[in-house]
Amino acid sequence: MIIGVPKEIKPDEYRVSLIPVGVEEMVKYGHTVLVEKGAGLGSGVSDQEYEEAGAKLVETCKEIYERAQYIMKVKEPLPEEYPYLREGQIIFTFFHFAASKKLTDAVLNAKVIAISYETIRDKHGHHPILTPMSEVAGRMSIQEGAKYLEKPMHGRGILLGGVPGVAPAEVVIIGGGIVGTNAAKVAAGLGARVTILDVNMDRLRYLDDIMPKNVVTLMSNPQNIREKIADADLLIGAVLIEGARAPRIVTRNMVQTMKAGAVIIDVAIDQGGCIETSKPTTHSNPIYTEYDVIHYCVTNIPGAVGRTSTKALTNVTLAYALEIANKGYERAARENPAIMRGINMVKGHLTNRAVANAFGMNMKSSVLE
Repeated sequence: MIIGVPKEIKPDEYRVSLIPVGVEEMVKYGHTVLVEKGAGLGSGVSDQEYEEAGAKLVETCKEIYERAQYIMKVKEPLPEEYPYLREGQIIFTFFHFAASKKLTDAVLNAKVIAISYETIRDKHGHHPILTPMSEVAGRMSIQEGAKYLEKPMHGRGILLGGVPGVAPAEVVIIGGGIVGTNAAKVAAGLGARVTILDVNMDRLRYLDDIMPKNVVTLMSNPQNIREKIADADLLIGAVLIEGARAPRIVTRNMVQTMKAGAVIIDVAIDQGGCIETSKPTTHSNPIYTEYDVIHYCVTNIPGAVGRTSTKALTNVTLAYALEIANKGYERAARENPAIMRGINMVKGHLTNRAVANAFGMNMKSSVLE
């Protein structure tokens, strides 16, 4: 199979979908790997390293799409790439379809096989490809939140952990999954007072057992959310429903009760955001202020730390990528239910129920023809 690795063109996206060791593995199984020149530079990987691993360097993104049967990316295709998509081509990447009707329509119309990193789910119910990026995003949410709480950034002028004789910041995390857990670990480690809200009591019991004493768990309901948000210096939105648009847990009215200079980090923005006042931002222009509250809603948070994120991502994508390349998507899906769950579209047919529900669209019940 001919595998294409284009350079990511989303603003300030420094990750790459395949590193040289992955190229070496693909070539070992007889596949041809085309890599766009400069694709790895943001992650510290040179063109020479790709060539030494057996890749063929290609000048343009357009040529990658024209020649490759199978495209590996990190982020969803952008409008500039839509014309390059070809019927029957496999695209393996983060799609987050439920956040964008435009993207959904474009990929459906292109009649590609869209395999989404974020909906691959193993027999244990885990999302092995989403997990490392959620770990990075959760940890970075506290790093960014601490920065924007500084007064020069127009925040409240609060040190997250405080100092002896001065109270630490109040950090409120909505969602106790991978993002929320990693955010809580970092915030607690810095000495903040942390509250995690979640709807799953078993998860709250687990978090209560493993977290230090400066982390409190609460059932997520409108009353508790309203009360905690009013006290929050830093609010982390970390709600995920697989494949679906994130529910709007925090309303506009709730945001209006927050302190002037408080900070919101909506990590769920990839899936549309869980806070009503959220709208997508970029690393180049990461924040805006509404109701005197700073909003950070960057849609590719892990992209800022490309060296770390690329290694973490490719650690988990390579095995699936090889299986799809070696067997073809149909056999791979039949033999591996995790890959079956990753297939969101097949040749113009939507096959993911959560995305279909998000837009009131029809779906095909069978992934395989």
